[in-house]
Amino acid sequence: MKNIFIINAHTYYPFAEGKLNSSLIERMSEQLKSKGYDIRLQHVEDEYSVDEQVELHKWADVVIVQAPVNWMGMPWKMKKYMDEVYTQGMMGELSAGDGRSEQAPKEGYGSGGLLTGKKYMLSLTFNAPAEAFDDKAQYLFEGKSVDDLFFPSHMNFKFFAMEPLPTFACYDVMKNPEIEKDFERLTSHINDIF
Repeated sequence: MKNIFIINAHTYYPFAEGKLNSSLIERMSEQLKSKGYDIRLQHVEDEYSVDEQVELHKWADVVIVQAPVNWMGMPWKMKKYMDEVYTQGMMGELSAGDGRSEQAPKEGYGSGGLLTGKKYMLSLTFNAPAEAFDDKAQYLFEGKSVDDLFFPSHMNFKFFAMEPLPTFACYDVMKNPEIEKDFERLTSHINDIF
């Protein structure tokens, strides 16, 4: 049986209470449980023990981060969570330092990860429409993909030797939502991966 740790990265704002992100987590949890997976959850707004969070990363075969995109990145409470948990994990639990050695101090940066064989998935909700990505004619992203935008998040997991699963994204969730279609796409995405 696979162990899946889902992190709810939503940070409350009066205009975005987190209902969609919570619903996506609930749906993926139910779907994965029905397939026999063991699921653990953490919301970054709830209290947590840093040591327990490090242990959950070691326990998990897959870490899923469900996050709204705030100012082109993770919400600040997710960044705080990463600063606390992943910094603690660098002390030999999730990585053996940054991968460099005294013999080769300029080589191998980022290659000290200890979570080999483990995977991660980003599941993101955007106000931006899907058409804003992968099109050089678009003003803001100039042809960049969602994964290009989230390159730093991918590098955080790569630092621990984790491998990516395909990213899932819901688009235009505030101005032109298609929530039922998003739920259907999520079901297919989870079925394709797990």
